[in-house]
Amino acid sequence: MPELPEVETIKQTLQPKLAGRKFADVQIFLPKIILAPGPEEFMKKLIDRKIVKVNRRGKYLLINLDNEYNLVIHLRMTGRIVYCPPDEPISKHTHLIFNLDNDCQLRFADTRQFGRIGLVPTASLDCLAGYKNLGVEPLDETFTKDFLRKELKHRHARIKPLLLDQTFIAGLGNIYTDEVLHRAKINPERLAATLTPRETTRLYHAIREVIQEGIDNRGTTIRDFIDGDGRAGSYQELLQVYNREGKPCYHCGQNIVRKKVGGRSTFYCPSCQKT
Repeated sequence: MPELPEVETIKQTLQPKLAGRKFADVQIFLPKIILAPGPEEFMKKLIDRKIVKVNRRGKYLLINLDNEYNLVIHLRMTGRIVYCPPDEPISKHTHLIFNLDNDCQLRFADTRQFGRIGLVPTASLDCLAGYKNLGVEPLDETFTKDFLRKELKHRHARIKPLLLDQTFIAGLGNIYTDEVLHRAKINPERLAATLTPRETTRLYHAIREVIQEGIDNRGTTIRDFIDGDGRAGSYQELLQVYNREGKPCYHCGQNIVRKKVGGRSTFYCPSCQKT
């Protein structure tokens, strides 16, 4: 699933191409992709509307329109949204095509069909299920060491599932959580409330560093992710533990282990992350 760095990369690639453009037409091949409103109303409210800005919140991509509506896009597992010329071959799993006023297109494709797009009034964004309860952004100035320390003190969940909880911190997923915990030298099964002040400080810095590195390297492409230009990311080349089961840790040489934690495959070093 695209996580914060991937969605941020898509935002950054689409913003200069889409800002100021208008939607000329919409082709809908799989209506279930559209959360709300119905397909006819969806098209009616989009056509001739100008794109003001492309934004992101957590793992959601937001396209702000000049009629106080927003295209809210969640890519889920295999969703892709790509800007391209109209003569580009249409991929097999393309479900929506947005035709723009410069004769280019914005295409939404999704092999597993889990992704969703909604057209939501700006005033109603904070009522949108999933979106309304999003936690703090890890690169926002409101995410501080003091915030993290206070929050962890009363959290009795294991640290890996807690970091995956979008109502706690928005945007972290399986890949970056494993990388964060390895960098912070924290075992993924540690209870959050048991972290010492020193460990909490390491965790805070690891979260911000790993997320920023992911953005700087244009995201992680293991299988499906491409940005708004159709290009793969490169952060997979820098991963320390994720998807490296049985391979030696770059720091200590101990083999990386994979186990289920909170129902999710988790990669960690049993030597570097003893506690």
